[in-house]
Formats: sequence, structure tokens, C-alpha cells
Amino acid sequence: MGTDDGAHEEAQQFQVDLRGVVDLLSRHIYSSPRVYLRELLQNARDAITARHEVDGRGGTIRITPLAATPPSTGSGTAEEFVLADDGVGLTAAEVAELLATVGRSSKRDIFDLPRSDYLGQFGIGLLSCFMVADTIRIRSRSARGGAPVEWIGSADGTFRVRELDEELPIGTSVHLVPRFDSADLLRAPAVRELAETFAEFLPVPVLLQTGGGTTPLTHAAPFLEPAQDPVAVVQYGRELLGATPLDVIELTDAATGTRGVGYVLPYAPPPGARQATRMYLGRMLLSERADDVLPDWAFFVRAVVDSTGLNPTASRESLVDDEALARVRDELGAAIRRWVLELGLREPHRLAQFVAVHEVGLKSLIRHDDELARFITRWLTVETTHGTMTVGDLVERFDRIRYAESVDEFRQVAGISRPEQVLVNGGYLYDADLIRRLPELHPAVSVERVDVVGELDRLDPPPLDDRAEAVALEDRASAVLAEVGCQVVVRMIDQPELPSLYVADPAVLRRLDRTRTKGITGALWGGVLDRIDDAVSPGEGPAAAARLCLNGANRVVRALRDVGDDAVFARTVQLLYIQALLAGHRPLGDADRALMTGALADLVALSAGVVPVAPAPLPVALTDDDSPAPDALDPEDG
Repeated sequence: MGTDDGAHEEAQQFQVDLRGVVDLLSRHIYSSPRVYLRELLQNARDAITARHEVDGRGGTIRITPLAATPPSTGSGTAEEFVLADDGVGLTAAEVAELLATVGRSSKRDIFDLPRSDYLGQFGIGLLSCFMVADTIRIRSRSARGGAPVEWIGSADGTFRVRELDEELPIGTSVHLVPRFDSADLLRAPAVRELAETFAEFLPVPVLLQTGGGTTPLTHAAPFLEPAQDPVAVVQYGRELLGATPLDVIELTDAATGTRGVGYVLPYAPPPGARQATRMYLGRMLLSERADDVLPDWAFFVRAVVDSTGLNPTASRESLVDDEALARVRDELGAAIRRWVLELGLREPHRLAQFVAVHEVGLKSLIRHDDELARFITRWLTVETTHGTMTVGDLVERFDRIRYAESVDEFRQVAGISRPEQVLVNGGYLYDADLIRRLPELHPAVSVERVDVVGELDRLDPPPLDDRAEAVALEDRASAVLAEVGCQVVVRMIDQPELPSLYVADPAVLRRLDRTRTKGITGALWGGVLDRIDDAVSPGEGPAAAARLCLNGANRVVRALRDVGDDAVFARTVQLLYIQALLAGHRPLGDADRALMTGALADLVALSAGVVPVAPAPLPVALTDDDSPAPDALDPEDG
């Protein structure tokens, strides 16, 4: 520690209650004592920057972990942590002024404004070391001249400054003797991990000195110059994401000295997730998950960004939400929008790949985000009666767009939709919201919601000459399907090849599905479902039923009116019902499957000239309770 001969030493008091400050730092400002090394690295890097302005020399940071202090430091002990730099150093006056005043910094210009090429404030940064040590010792020699100086600060609120007679190299070394509970943070494994985390991309060499030799910890940042080594940029993104990114977007804002890259995720993030940015200030890590650097809508991008013009908070673990950050957010968002637009023009197949991965997330956000909706909607896809289409193609081909709210409604209405019209399936997640927004984004387009009952009512009944026969057919066929709770209507559908259509509004479909479910789950859950029925559809009475719409324009249906054999008529109606269920992608219940099996067997028998056995009763009628229909046949009746 040098000799005391001729040394001037005087005990002085901090200008604040140091114990209260340390408590404030550890409990309310810094997230962890681990930041002590980041603060020391920031101070050392700033000192090197300052020396370059004085004599153009200096440029190395050396870290010696606990229990490995080399004798050359003159410490006289091997039980301390040392971080040394060959930066500008400090004079006795500077030490007393800067270290006694929390937050004071030498890193200001002649107008007393903060300098963008420095990272931190020396005073408060150094005090973070009290979270891992009870005593901090600094030994320094200034490049501007003057005697070497030593500063020793204690957690009890006192410090001592003295000039040294011994020779020290220009620069500063910080010596820490750990607190009883913090020794591991100053040993080689933790020190190496922290230094690589915070300082791997610093523009000055950081060397780790241990008994095994000297290890360099810093290297070039691939994300700062992506055009120079695209392979390294992609590899860095692969390590960051755990998978190869879909693409790399260069992000820059010259006004704030911000640059980096955005990696387009090759997988869909969890719903509602907001992608965090790995943020560096002056190439020192600020935060692994800064969530306010990119716009909210850019959930599909994970960015790595460095800046010299953004302002950190007091903890230097997040950014101040000021005008500079707002500008960066706008500029980076504009770069991501340009990427989407250029991809659509130059490589539409890659844009289709991107949309396929992130479509659900994009659709969820455009409901509330006008900015995203304006530039991304045209590439999203929807299912229509003309096949899967992009919204851009949809609005270019049709000025009147009809949509169904559910998949079941779409399948039913699609069967009777006119070929020159378009019907969109709004039953998939967020698709109905997307279609409803189209008039806002494309004023020339009108949107109409359709429902099953309304579409059925629009169909024309048979001509007056055939009306009586159609009514008789409806009554006769309804009696056949009474066992499955289905009514029959005859309408004229402008598709002669379509014999029948299964039609039921969403409330009826839900009731039928719950009835089937109650038969499977038993009494306990059946009672729960009954209460759900009452809560969801309190006004739904027994009159609500599914309908089989027979197409009066179809030759099979027209021939069915003249069938006199009751067995042939019944089996034909039953098969038309099953066919309509399958065409509408409706699941077959036990009763439906029994009906289909019996109908097919009897029709085969009739075709072979064999008199079929009388129709067997259905096992369970689809009524609102679990009991068979009152008119169900007894199996023993023959």
C-alpha cells in the first residue's frame, strides 16, 4: 500500500449518508449485486476514452478475481479482487471531489452537458461495489500529471485520501475485499460470466488474469456491421433464438447513434408475447429484455441494438422513455415495415412463409393497431368459397364481402351460396374481426354478416304448381327423421347437383353437441351441462331443431315425391340426411350411425330383390333429455 512517509492523510465525511445510499442501491435501484462488475467496467472504459483525448494512449482493462491477485499490483495480499485500467487516472483533487459526491461525473463537456461517448457516472457507479464489499480501495495516477493517489472508502460512511510516494503506472485500479456473503461473486467463475455478459462487445480489450494465464473476453459485435459478415450475423441470431431466423433486418438511426439488427422469428411466439430487445449502450449490455425499443406490433422480431444517444435510468438496466427513445422506436418500426413491403414486392414466396408462421399473431394485433393493419392486412389469408385468398386479392375481386361467424355456419351457407358471390369463413381465430375492419382500410368494400336461418329464408320455395307436393314431401320426410330431431323443408337451390343440405343455427348445433356429450359423460357432468344450457340459452325451447333442406331442383328429390314404397322412401331420406351431415362436416352420433347402417343394408337388399326386415328402432333419440323418444319402437315388436 506504499509508505506513510511524507503522506498527507485526512479523514473526511461523505456528503450523503452512505449507509442509506447503499441500502437504496441494493434494494431499490439495482436488481442484483452482480451489477458491481458492470459499473466498474463502465468506469474503466470511460477512463480509457478520456485518456485517448489527453495523449492518445491507453486501451486495456485487466480483471484479477479473488484469490488470484498478482504481486505486481503492490497490494500485498491475494485475498482481494482487482480491476485495473490504463485510462486517464485521477488526481488527488479529482478523487476527493468525484468520489465524495454521489452522481458527480467528470464526463461532461465545457458547457456542462453529458458526453455521449461515456457510459456512466463515476461516483454512483463506484458505490455499487459496497453491495459486495465493506471496503473499496482505489489507487490511481493521472495522465495529466501529479502524484499517485490512494482513496479508501468504508461502508460506515467515511473515506480517506492520500498521495503516495511510490511509482504507479498511469491509470486506475479498484481493489475489493469481499463481504462475508459475497465472495463467490468476486471469484473467477462468476467474474468471467459477468464480464462476458456485460462487456463481450466493448471496443477495448478486457483481459481476465487467473493462475492459468490471461484470457481475452471481448470480441467484435457481428450485429453492428451485418453486411460485412452475414454468416456471423445469422449464427449470432441462431444462438439468440435457438433456431435459424427467417430473415435479418438492419436497424439504424443515425441521429441517436443507434444500430443493430432485428431477427425475424422462425416460430410463432406465445399469444400476447412482446418481443424483448437485447440493448447495449456504448456496446456495454444494458438489458437482455428491453421491451420498449421496438413498437408493440413488432412481436415477430427479436432485436439486438447498440446506441450512444439513448439515456439509461439510474440503475442503467433500462431506458428513459423520452423523445430520443420515441424517435428510435419510430425509426426501427419504419425499417421493419420496409422489410415487409420489400419482401412482398421482391420475394412473395418468402413473405408467404413469414405470414404462415405469424398469421394468428398478426391478425390478433390488427384488431387494435391501425399502423400494423394498414401495411400488413393485404397479405393475410382467409378461407372463402373461392378457396384460400389473401385479403389483397379478396378486396380487389369483390366489393361486397359476406362472412359467417362460425365454421359450421360457413359450411352450411357455402352449400347454398351463389358462385358469383364470395363468402368468407370468419370462424377461425380473429378472422371475423379482420373482415369487419375491411371497410375502414378499404372504403370501397362493404361487409355483410350472414347466418344460416337468414340464408335459408332467402331461398325460394318450389313453384306454386309443385307447392302441394312439396308440402306433402316435407311432412312425410319429417316423420322419417323425427327420431333424430330433424325437420325437413323443400327449397329451390341454384345448384341442381346438390340434393340436400343440413341446416342448423349455432344454438341448435350447440344443443345437439351437448346432448351427445351428456350421453358420454354420465350423470354428474350431464347435470353441469344442463345448468350451462339454462345459462347460455335460457329462451331456447323444444321447437328449436335442425333442418334438412331438400333441393327441389335436384332430380333425386323430384323423384322422391313419387316413391310409394314406404321402406324405400324412408331409407332414401335417411341416406340424404347422412350425406348432408357428412358434407357439412358434422360428427355422426350413435343414432346417426345406426340409421346409416340400416339404410344402406336395406337399400342393398331392395336392389337385390330381397324384402328387407322392418326398420329397427333407433337406440337413443336426440331429444333434450337422455330418454328415448315416446314413439320409438320396441325392439321386440319386430
